[in-house]
Amino acid sequence: MTPPAQQTSAAQPTAPAPLPAPAQPTAPAQPTSPVGQPIVSSVPTMPPAPTAPPAPTSVPATAPVPTRPAPAAPTAQPVPPVAPGASTPAVPGAGAPSAPVSPPSIPPTPQGAPGPAGTGPAADAVASSRRLQREQGIERRSFLQQDPREEPARHGGRGVLNRLGFSLAPNAQERAVREDEHAVSRHWPGPRTVAVVNGKGGAGKTPATVLLSAVFAQYGGAGVLAWDNNQTRGTLGWRTETGAHDRTLLELLPQTQRLLGAQGQSADLAHFVHHQPQEKYDVLRSKPIRLAHENRLSPDDVDAIHAVAAKFYRLIIIDSGNDESDPMWLRMIELADQIVVATTTRDDHAEAGALLLEALEDRDERSARLARESVVVVSQADPKASSADVAEVVAGYQPLARDVVQIPFDREMVDGHLRLRALAAPTQRAWLSAAAAVARGF
Repeated sequence: MTPPAQQTSAAQPTAPAPLPAPAQPTAPAQPTSPVGQPIVSSVPTMPPAPTAPPAPTSVPATAPVPTRPAPAAPTAQPVPPVAPGASTPAVPGAGAPSAPVSPPSIPPTPQGAPGPAGTGPAADAVASSRRLQREQGIERRSFLQQDPREEPARHGGRGVLNRLGFSLAPNAQERAVREDEHAVSRHWPGPRTVAVVNGKGGAGKTPATVLLSAVFAQYGGAGVLAWDNNQTRGTLGWRTETGAHDRTLLELLPQTQRLLGAQGQSADLAHFVHHQPQEKYDVLRSKPIRLAHENRLSPDDVDAIHAVAAKFYRLIIIDSGNDESDPMWLRMIELADQIVVATTTRDDHAEAGALLLEALEDRDERSARLARESVVVVSQADPKASSADVAEVVAGYQPLARDVVQIPFDREMVDGHLRLRALAAPTQRAWLSAAAAVARGF
């Protein structure tokens, strides 16, 4: 298209150049403003109604084109936006036509549908910004309360005042108890196996197995099994309650494949385990009345029993024998996720447990990890033992294990059936700490 001719001043008029005919005669001419400049609609898809009659489809070549004199004091005027494809009109007083101005890049509003509230360029920018923040991992602050409010004190003098209408926070001691309760109450994904070990008899392995099982069942719910994996007259069954039968793991072994199959049900285990009604855990007994060679199991037998236990229980605590070279004992260590060394303040018990940890460190990397992450439970079995004797044993184990817990002397632990509720309050608190130490290792 031929650009319009340069305008001259009023003193020297020039002959107007002929205008070419429009490329499309049928298209309506753009409306003009009172000053003779085309009006461009801000919405490309909806042209505004014309304010003047449409221009003729053709202009005679000899028709003069009117010109207007330049203003006395020309000033810079903004160039109006021009629709795509249209020529840029000459600005009065300018020497050359201005460059075309591109329309804004904001997508147009659909024709005939006004935009709803909250839409438009600003809303799109905000939504894009939020989306970018989410992609970068920046989450908005939730309106929901994330941290639960601390429960007021329940024990001690603060608990008494709270029952009278006050609302006092718990002290540090009560907070520690709540943290331990929370640790043993958690349910972790998949079953866990804990082996209670010491190479000396009478070191407290069976009480540790029973009372740890009771704590986990009391605070964490059902699904806890105490298993007597002892070749030589294990006494776990003697220190727990007897169920409605006298079956042991020897009667369970022939049924392991059926229980592991699709038809196996947890209720079927009631034929072989002894449920403890007060503490809500189950006991799988050995048969101590038989001789050791009649009671002996192979590593494959240990695997089969453990597979059944892992299918139906979330926590398996194994009471072990005293022979660290026994295939049953070695296979138990290979299946364990954590070990607990039970000992008393007696020198021979403490030394046997320390030697066991050192042997595991030298065995292989997995056994060394079990030794480093072990929990040691030091029970004061002798009421005449001084606090210095207990402190000496505790200090000796601290470099060898992840945690060491002291259990005070309690007559209910000396003989007979072991019940957590029968223990004195300080002893129950100590076993809760021991169970929490084990739970933090899962």
